[in-house]
Amino acid sequence: MLADIIPYLIPLFILAGIAVLLGVLALLGRIQGGRFIRPIANLLIRLPWIGPKMKKASVSALERQNPDLASAIRKLERMGANKDPVRAQRALSSLSAAERKAYMEMAGEQGVFEETATGSNRAMRRQMARTARKTK
Repeated sequence: MLADIIPYLIPLFILAGIAVLLGVLALLGRIQGGRFIRPIANLLIRLPWIGPKMKKASVSALERQNPDLASAIRKLERMGANKDPVRAQRALSSLSAAERKAYMEMAGEQGVFEETATGSNRAMRRQMARTARKTK
């Protein structure tokens, strides 16, 4: 009797497993601001069948939330700003005022400019340059 019911319960087991997986992901996303889910998301972005869809969803959400920032990021990626500081400077100068403001606000929130603030005097900048050369 029980053996006859088990094949009908397989979809229920699958749904229960998916529900548990989503619950664990939601819980990980709530703990310490999503600190533990970031490595999982980075792994998923590298997968060929999930990565492009996640990037597209992220870009579309960013366009709804802050269109100037989305436009700035699109321009910076197109100009290859993440590869070379000279290209980054050239790309930043090509942004409109609203795009530049949105990008600078985002960069300030992410802590991109904290290095330059800590290395304010000449000796500190030289020390930072030496350590950067040693790590390469």
